[in-house]
Amino acid sequence: MNHGQKGVRSRLAHVVQVPPHAACRSPAWLKAAPALFLLLWSSGFVVLKVGLAYADPMTFLALRYACVVLILMPFLLVLRPPLPHGASAWGHLAMVGLLLQAGYFCFTYLSLKQGMSAGALALITSLQPILIGLFAPAIAHEKVDARRWAGLGLGVSGAALVIIAKASIDVLSPLGLAFAISALLCITGGTLYEKRFGVQTHPVTSNMVQYAVGLIATAPLAFWLEPMHIEWTAPLLASLAYLVVGNSLVAITLLLTMIRYGEASRVSALFFLVPPCTAIIALLILDEAIPALAWPGMALAALGILLVTRTGRAAAK
Repeated sequence: MNHGQKGVRSRLAHVVQVPPHAACRSPAWLKAAPALFLLLWSSGFVVLKVGLAYADPMTFLALRYACVVLILMPFLLVLRPPLPHGASAWGHLAMVGLLLQAGYFCFTYLSLKQGMSAGALALITSLQPILIGLFAPAIAHEKVDARRWAGLGLGVSGAALVIIAKASIDVLSPLGLAFAISALLCITGGTLYEKRFGVQTHPVTSNMVQYAVGLIATAPLAFWLEPMHIEWTAPLLASLAYLVVGNSLVAITLLLTMIRYGEASRVSALFFLVPPCTAIIALLILDEAIPALAWPGMALAALGILLVTRTGRAAAK
């Protein structure tokens, strides 16, 4: 293909707003990804609550990343997956790891340590789909129409009702609030960056790079900020195993794959269902009651998701 043809193709792709990975057909298993992601991500908050009873937050996060890297190392050596081509591809993978693994999770844990309640933190981070809707048109070349905005509004309202019903949303620390806002900006930035600049590479390679970046960032923070206390109990090991496999390996891979093959605003809207799903899982596992106010919140969040996803299907026709 000569330079003239390349130029025409580039202009056409811009006009029709073809996402970077649109030329690649999405895998069939991706249809089940949203439900599986919600189950793993939502249950992760409940499992994390168990693990943090036996370890300092940043120490637990660094340990989690170290386990992921150790698990991936044999697969990297045996499978020898293709490596990204060029320094820019490596840089894009590292940046996603820095924003999602180091940024989002570090600031989340630090916010909790500084006195921010779980309800306040969840309420702030549940604004992510709204920010995605605001910035997606400019960064990811996505159009967010009126119906989708209505769905985003219903989703955040429903999530807020669930959170208010489940926990206090008092902000106990200005520093904790700053960390929570930083976590929101990191996961929003990571989602948009992956959609705009994400590179297609083997999941073992991408996960290794991103979690290595997360470990490099979190291990020094744990050393500087905490006594690195860990009680090696059965609940801690069970929590660690679930978070390493279920969240760090499976859920994050599903999230990034959905972003690559779908629209960032639609994928991010799934986070509206995280507080309701977490409440139900906590009821089943920890026997935490669900207040009456939470049920209409779950219904609003589900209706918001329906509007967002129906818009996406209609646009695709």
